[in-house]
Amino acid sequence: MSSNRVTPEQIAALLDSAETQEHVFWSKELVVSYKLSNGFTICGRGACVDPANFDIEIGRRVARENAENQLWQLEGYVLQNKLHEQGAL
Repeated sequence: MSSNRVTPEQIAALLDSAETQEHVFWSKELVVSYKLSNGFTICGRGACVDPANFDIEIGRRVARENAENQLWQLEGYVLQNKLHEQGAL
């Protein structure tokens, strides 16, 4: 594995090892808070228009995808900064 890239496996490992708390709002929105191993927290959310269509499993999947997207940016920043400090970029 190259040290100049963030991988899907890294992102998955961060979320897989995170503590989570979930809350359903208005019977149609799921918010999941992920507490990463270093204590940093991010939230993902999944919602639908009609509460009759709410499915907790779909909400969890969408919330996780949302959190993954945030982690790509955060981990990309950390890597960019590290490489910059090392003079590699």
